[in-house]
Amino acid sequence: MSAPSLHPIVPVIEMTAVSVPAQHDLRCCVLEDVDWSVAPGDYWVIGAMHNSGKSDLLAVAAGLTPPQKGVCRLFGDSTLPAGEQGQRQRLRVGLVFDGGRPFHRLSVAENVMLPWRYHHHAGESDCGDRTREILELTELSPLADRMTGTFGRAWEKRLGLARALVLKPDVLLLDNPMGGLDGRHIHWWMSFLDQLSAGHPFLDNRPMTLIMACENLRPWRNRPHCLAVLRQKHFVSLGRFTNLTSVSEPFVRELLQEEIPAAT
Repeated sequence: MSAPSLHPIVPVIEMTAVSVPAQHDLRCCVLEDVDWSVAPGDYWVIGAMHNSGKSDLLAVAAGLTPPQKGVCRLFGDSTLPAGEQGQRQRLRVGLVFDGGRPFHRLSVAENVMLPWRYHHHAGESDCGDRTREILELTELSPLADRMTGTFGRAWEKRLGLARALVLKPDVLLLDNPMGGLDGRHIHWWMSFLDQLSAGHPFLDNRPMTLIMACENLRPWRNRPHCLAVLRQKHFVSLGRFTNLTSVSEPFVRELLQEEIPAAT
């Protein structure tokens, strides 16, 4: 029997018996008894129907919303310390909101700059290089001076990704970023997220931990990821699969948009 490691791996996110509240009403519980552990470098895909608690779960995971019950740990801390140390911990988690949530009074470049300028107290000249780099990375350079609302929703979603990446977080949470996109944009997202997971040069080749919540599992049918579903107010972890079409869970097949044979 091998000796235990002197440096055990600390989960980047760990939930124990967590009750997840709705963001619009913290008295309302949308998920109960969530037990979940995310290791560094994991790539989780969480499938769920509309209004099933996806956004609320990610808000708790990001430390934006406290759980009603239970314990949620970020990087091993159940309660992040106050002050500068706590802020550094929170900035290790990036969140891509559903729809991107751009600030409509700002240009694309100004939207991307905002987290960098706010957290580093930087002037425009100080963050110009970082902004140009992230705009090129996400293919948003041609839109840099455009105001949001003057181009398609697909690009607003990508803007949300650029803004979440500008601080180079360790963990990236994504709320249904490919919902409603055409095949060209979906292919770009899948390829880019695979590069982040493997270790992108933008991240100094450091693999990023990814957690994706979505309503359609079809893009991940033939990709090896950790899988979970939200069903009847519960988080159900299904393990790691190399091919989702092999999962016998009927709800997974529904999210794959496959027909379920009628009972005989």
